[in-house]
Amino acid sequence: MGYQALYRVWRPRKFADVVGQSHITRTLQNAISQNKFSHAYLFSGPRGTGKTSAAKIFAQTINCEQAPTAEPCNECAACRGILDGSISDVIEIDAASNTSVDDIREIRDKVKYASSAVPYKVYIIDEVHMISVNAFNALLKTLEEPPAHVVFILATTEPHKIPLTIISRCQRFDFKPIGNNAIIDRLKCIVESEGFAVTEKALEAVALTAEGGMRDALSILDQAISYSTDQIDLDDVLAVTGGVSQTVLTRIIQAMHERNVQQTLQLFEEMIQHGKDPGRFVYDLIYFLRDVLFYKAAPALSNQLERAVLDAEFKEVSDQVSNTWLQQAIFQLNDCLQEIKWINNPRVFIEIVLLGITSQNEQQEPTEKNEAVVDNKAITHLTDRLEQLERQLQSLQQAPKNPTQQPRRQASKQPTKSSYKVPFEQIRRVLEGAEKQALQHVQSTWANFLTQLKSTNAPAHATIQDSKPAAASDEGLVVAFKYEIHCSLFLDNRETVESVLATVLGKRITIYPLPEENWQQLRSEYLNKQEQSASTEERQGDSLIDEARKLVGDDLLEIHE
Repeated sequence: MGYQALYRVWRPRKFADVVGQSHITRTLQNAISQNKFSHAYLFSGPRGTGKTSAAKIFAQTINCEQAPTAEPCNECAACRGILDGSISDVIEIDAASNTSVDDIREIRDKVKYASSAVPYKVYIIDEVHMISVNAFNALLKTLEEPPAHVVFILATTEPHKIPLTIISRCQRFDFKPIGNNAIIDRLKCIVESEGFAVTEKALEAVALTAEGGMRDALSILDQAISYSTDQIDLDDVLAVTGGVSQTVLTRIIQAMHERNVQQTLQLFEEMIQHGKDPGRFVYDLIYFLRDVLFYKAAPALSNQLERAVLDAEFKEVSDQVSNTWLQQAIFQLNDCLQEIKWINNPRVFIEIVLLGITSQNEQQEPTEKNEAVVDNKAITHLTDRLEQLERQLQSLQQAPKNPTQQPRRQASKQPTKSSYKVPFEQIRRVLEGAEKQALQHVQSTWANFLTQLKSTNAPAHATIQDSKPAAASDEGLVVAFKYEIHCSLFLDNRETVESVLATVLGKRITIYPLPEENWQQLRSEYLNKQEQSASTEERQGDSLIDEARKLVGDDLLEIHE
């Protein structure tokens, strides 16, 4: 056989090989050793954390010839047959391609037959949240009371999409993202066994990019091995992942904090010239600033940093910047990350945000030194102000109390700062190409669309209930939401909503959400603009007629008309 990817070669074969999930493996081992395992399990968690691997190890362990045991022997005929797939009693099903009721009925009809080669028949259904609601209903009775020789293991990355009636019939285990230290230790073991030369910083970069997934870490390492010719270092990993090194992030933060505009833009330009993704840069910078703020607030918890490595440069930049500056920068970059989703050239917008952060006036937090040094002028000013307030208080106490003369206080209502950025330019383009027939077609299918969206158990269904289609063109749809927060929540589930709408309409269009208040304002602005344009054309037509009368006369003009 040809070359196999590292994540396939080093797939866990025992519970001890499942990294970072000791709370799950220990429970399963105890249940199997005591012969008290359940008939149905639900494994949920992020990708690459060991759900399917743990399911196969569980199937091997309960069917091992040495059972009851805490680990499979991987040497008996049953273990080897399950590993190479020659035993048909352990069935792996991809729910993404077996979503219908007929597929579940086929499972329901086959479970009653006894296993042929091993004691237990195990059904491993991966990505089970892709099964339709009707198919889940068909599985209910079988999942609740299966035959004694059958075990169901459901695996999913989105447990919120699974009906509660299914979850309540299973023992649920939540796989957590694997810590960076655990990933690095596992990678060290693998590279030593394979004979690869990898630097410590390269392994740290791989673990940071993997975001808690061991399979992703092994895939990145495999790609870096192919890219490198000799030793794998940090630059090789950053080249294949498109990430930004911690050194570059540290230098950019220092330049912005020192209000050095030229150096900030030069560093950003160099990063773009090296092929880095601008959106990924903003994402990495936000998490790096988060780690700096986290370290400043609780230095003892430095092992919980997500993006940063605790080195001398990191400690130096954390001492330089204040909490206030970090918070302001994170808020601005977070707004930037949301805004660049709507524009075609994110680089320009990111440069503007970097300029804004660099030129902002930092409000320094008090330190031990400036708390000890107090300005005498400030004390004098405060003393004078206090005496002035005391005189005003005495005059008010001596004044006659007449309720009719007391001024009426009015609470000033300051507009709440919007956390959602309305894509006005995109919505205006939809209005320019809007057609009444297109809007009527969407409105006629809107109820069916909401019904189908509800059947997918998507979280966006709850937010889109209080919305209505406002304008539609061939390529875009403007949806007015009752509450502004629903617009932000919609963006998190945009792909799901648009795919369901495409199924209903027969074509895919982009949805642009905006609050109902903004829609009324934008609609009035658009109508006024159209009326002004129409009146301008009418005036131009009248002036042309007057000019024609002067040239040819009224009689000839009437004959022409």
